[in-house]
Amino acid sequence: MSKLFPHTLFAVLLTVSPTLFCADTIKIGIAGPFSGPYAAFGDQMWHGATQAAEDLNKQGGIDGKKIELVKADDACEPKQAVAVAHRLVDNDNVTAVIGHFCSSSTMPASVVYNDAKATMITPASTNPMITDRGLKTVFRTCGRDDQQGVVAANYIHDKLKAKQVAVIHDKDTYGKGLADAMKAELEKLGSKVVLYEGLTRGEKNFNALVTKVKDTKADAVYFGGLHTEAGPLLRQMREQDVKAPFISGDGIVSEDFVSSAGGPQIVNGVYMTFGADPRNAKNSEKVLNEFRSKGFEPEGYTLYTYAALQALAKAMEKTKSTDGAKLADWLHNNSVDTVMGKRSWDAKGDLKDADYVMYEWDDKGKYNQVKN
Repeated sequence: MSKLFPHTLFAVLLTVSPTLFCADTIKIGIAGPFSGPYAAFGDQMWHGATQAAEDLNKQGGIDGKKIELVKADDACEPKQAVAVAHRLVDNDNVTAVIGHFCSSSTMPASVVYNDAKATMITPASTNPMITDRGLKTVFRTCGRDDQQGVVAANYIHDKLKAKQVAVIHDKDTYGKGLADAMKAELEKLGSKVVLYEGLTRGEKNFNALVTKVKDTKADAVYFGGLHTEAGPLLRQMREQDVKAPFISGDGIVSEDFVSSAGGPQIVNGVYMTFGADPRNAKNSEKVLNEFRSKGFEPEGYTLYTYAALQALAKAMEKTKSTDGAKLADWLHNNSVDTVMGKRSWDAKGDLKDADYVMYEWDDKGKYNQVKN
């Protein structure tokens, strides 16, 4: 099978015109990693989107049109993401897209959507360049790395009192971008970066790198990347008796981080930045109960995806259109009540208010917000 389409199925769909009144359904693409090592995040996105579509359809859909989701697997591979993006807009004729997950996939795919004048909202991609490029139809329901990097740096410097910090990243758009943002802020605060090194996604043996970390006698270790590498790296650090606090970003906000590290006892005490938990939002209780009644805990990006579909639906309802330019213009100038609370966007498509906070993993394999 072609490298671009492993395990990816696409439906043959009817064409959707820019107005809401010429189609039986409103087709929206959900693009993310539904196969491969990062499929746990794709699962979060799909659960969020399907529950939101179900709830909105029960309320009558969008001006009487039912929402139909098109699932598209990019496996967090940039080339596959571009192929997925073209397929969604050219063959599947979706009106808008929620995705992608990995910033390295979202960057090239968003160009395809913007050229096709299709609105795209990513619930998870945090690299600043995604919105800094001036693509008018690109939005996100998450924050940016230059925001969460600052939160992490301040915590490491002010709370952990770390003066010497080892910084490791996975060489990817997201991981390196986050590590660089944190590093820049940390150095402004006066802490010293004693090691700055990249590892390769997919690797599992980091013992040589851990030896370097150990030799630096770092007071803290910061990792920019995803749980698939963070877990083994952390486990091998502890096996080599490196006891320095381990801090990372929203790429480890999945219980799969626990299994990849080797159990709750390994992740106990790990810190990470992530948005204020939307499960604690006042208007999320009903939706939470719906998820939990089906045996699914809406952690991580589940509700971020739910909110993205709410935003698209509201824009379509208010503009009575699926035209990307009209939807983008409305979103740039209006706020939306979502499962995460009221959300509004600036001229770039970024949230006007980012709410990154620090979390700590406990000995039960759960993460909890750190109290100031």
